[in-house]
Amino acid sequence: MSCLPQPTLDPRPRRAGRLAPWVLGAAVLLAGCAAAPPAQDLAAPLARAIPLLHDELFNGVAEPAEPADTGDVFALSEPMRRYAETRIGRATPLQDPRRVLIDALYKRDELRLRYDAGATRNAAQAFEERAGNCLSLVIMTAAFARHLGLTVAFQSVLVDETYSRSGDLTLTAGHVNLLLASPQQRSSMAMSWAPAFTVDFLPGTDLQGARTVPLSETTIVAMFHNNLAAEALAEGRLDAAYRSARRAVLRDPTFVPAINTLAVIYMRGGHLPQAEAALRLALEREPESRLALSNEVLLLQRAGRGTEAATAAARLAQIEPVPPFRDFDLGRKAMVSGDFGEARNRFALELRRQPYQSEVHFWAALADWQLGDGRHAAQHLRQAMENSNTRDAHDLYAAKLERLRALHLQ
Repeated sequence: MSCLPQPTLDPRPRRAGRLAPWVLGAAVLLAGCAAAPPAQDLAAPLARAIPLLHDELFNGVAEPAEPADTGDVFALSEPMRRYAETRIGRATPLQDPRRVLIDALYKRDELRLRYDAGATRNAAQAFEERAGNCLSLVIMTAAFARHLGLTVAFQSVLVDETYSRSGDLTLTAGHVNLLLASPQQRSSMAMSWAPAFTVDFLPGTDLQGARTVPLSETTIVAMFHNNLAAEALAEGRLDAAYRSARRAVLRDPTFVPAINTLAVIYMRGGHLPQAEAALRLALEREPESRLALSNEVLLLQRAGRGTEAATAAARLAQIEPVPPFRDFDLGRKAMVSGDFGEARNRFALELRRQPYQSEVHFWAALADWQLGDGRHAAQHLRQAMENSNTRDAHDLYAAKLERLRALHLQ
């Protein structure tokens, strides 16, 4: 399921639900892509979280153990200010300023924004590079909206999570969007505006019936830093990953995925006692967290505590009987052994659970090609291309599709 930079503006009310975005094992959660919830007292959660931080284990950490100023996440650059004044402008009394904003950002050819899950960007970076994932585009849109005097709120959308992998790191992506509150009427001629617009970067049909939960700006900023930590972790930059996870935990110590990410970083560094302490707190707050449980199993296995690992694995199996990529991995093993029929069946099972997983579509195309089914191989390559989360991956699958078509015509 890819998030496209063509937002839907949906004034329909949404039901509240339970937040579920994450990092896996190891396993890590990414935020992808409501009236603001009441401010919560973070003093007690912060006091519990600070002992989890061990700056002495990493290089380049010279920050106070307190939430840093996060204005740079939403800050407008000078080019953004010029664009707001010269291209967006001000709405007339008969125009809904929210539609004016969205049209200027996403429906004019000149800006040419594109979806790119390759990196999480702040507002200024997303504007400069004309690209971003769901979280980055939400942050950039919110920055412009506030500059224009609109009231913004954030929410998590409870759609099916999507997964990706980097080496042995499993990344789980949730989805966020934002609400633009109804502006005050400025004259007796002003229209009666819809009470709230939902601005989203998924096709509207994907959100039918989706539940949402309100998010504070504090949590959005924690998600931003947690994403940066996961991206650094996937690239093997452990010190950078720790610094970003540290910022996420300090910004919102109630955000369990950031604590889970911190645990994964400790595990990668070989600091198992510190990782266990972080996982203990994560599971105390969310006892059925699949991410934290899967990481606990991995940690206990590495520590040689087989009986405890088996107990944790049994708990995880009750919550998640079929882990992500199980059939995909079995399909790839079947490919190696030359059993292409079994491989195709396994890939089909994985795609029932993850229909938008481009890598699985690619391998399904390989199995079909080996079985002499060029038509279905081309269909899977087309779906791999259409569901790619980065421009590079899209171009790679497009090239393979053209090559397959050329071979089919020979």
